[in-house]
Amino acid sequence: HVQLVESGGGSVPAGGSHRLSCTTSRDVFEANCMGWFRQVPGKAREGVAVIYTSGGWTYYSDSVKDRFTISQDNDKNTIYLQMNTLSPDDTGMYYCAAKDGLGCRPFRPQYISDFTNWGQGTQVTVS
Repeated sequence: HVQLVESGGGSVPAGGSHRLSCTTSRDVFEANCMGWFRQVPGKAREGVAVIYTSGGWTYYSDSVKDRFTISQDNDKNTIYLQMNTLSPDDTGMYYCAAKDGLGCRPFRPQYISDFTNWGQGTQVTVS
């Protein structure tokens, strides 16, 4: 059973910064795609930021580009989402996700189905 443990959600003032963390096991973390996805009521879950943990590429949605940064700590099997200049439009449930198996293709929004392992989600509210 794959476990993805998220932390860091909360209420943040508009214009502020916040960081989310997601920790998993070594075999899930290594040489894999992991990412952060956001969902708001009535809308489909969307990819916000995705990283290939062996290096080489990251993906950001247009709505967060230049404001959010996805990073990783290989010693802790953890990915982070640093969120800056937050706006109320960033409010939502943030999910950490990973695909099964080694390797992954550079992310596009339609590839969300590649991700079959999901965390429980952490709420971020910006006001």
